[in-house]
Amino acid sequence: MGTPAIYNLDHLGVVAGIIDDIDLVSLVDEHVGDDRPDGLSTGLVVKAMLLNSLGMVSAPLYLFSQFFEGKATEHLLGEGIHPAMLNDDRLGRALDRLWQWGLNDLFMRVALHAVKHYGVEVSRVHLDSTSMAVEGAYRSALADAPAASASTIRICHGYSRDHRPDLKQFMMNLISTGDHGIPLMLSMADGNQVDSQVLGELMTRFAQQWTFDGIHVADAALYRADNLEPLGSLQWVTRVPLRLAAASALLDEIHPSSFVPSRVVRTLR
Repeated sequence: MGTPAIYNLDHLGVVAGIIDDIDLVSLVDEHVGDDRPDGLSTGLVVKAMLLNSLGMVSAPLYLFSQFFEGKATEHLLGEGIHPAMLNDDRLGRALDRLWQWGLNDLFMRVALHAVKHYGVEVSRVHLDSTSMAVEGAYRSALADAPAASASTIRICHGYSRDHRPDLKQFMMNLISTGDHGIPLMLSMADGNQVDSQVLGELMTRFAQQWTFDGIHVADAALYRADNLEPLGSLQWVTRVPLRLAAASALLDEIHPSSFVPSRVVRTLR
């Protein structure tokens, strides 16, 4: 009898179990195609990247395989899969393939499947955006940069939520469930995106993909005629911006004693 091998698993077994429970690998391979010239499908590479990203480490892609050294890689990813197979070339090919087939659509498909699988209540959703600052010189930010495809975002200067106007950025739009903040729809956008020009379109796209008759909650950027008119029968809640004269005048007319302190009411099920 040989000497037993001991590998480190930590919390990654739980993460891998959830990934397997929602059948993420098959969902990805069904979307982008089950192409595995080296024995690794794109879905398996995505699973490996998720394990790495939730492994509480940060390292360049060329060091990716080192993350799995000393870990139970075959137990986590499948028999015959070893750390050396998860090199930066394989990750790069998987990322290219995912981008080619569309990450936003894939994200929504996975989210829809997970919500149905776990029976997540979706009676209201929240829509918002945030900026993600980056460092470095990005060709897309230059005036003489070649024209990008419709699916390519432009990394450039814009309104920074991080209070770093010196850095270029891109925008991330997210729709999540109201109760637990589970992401349902994700889309990346140019760094100079103006929220008031896109929130209505995002809500419409979401309604086309999801069978949802609940309430959409968004900030004051939604309150524009060209945003609200296309929403039709969709239910929404937002704050009327005080830059509108009528809203400002109404607020001045209300006596402070008319305001009631807000409170949170939770219903136990």
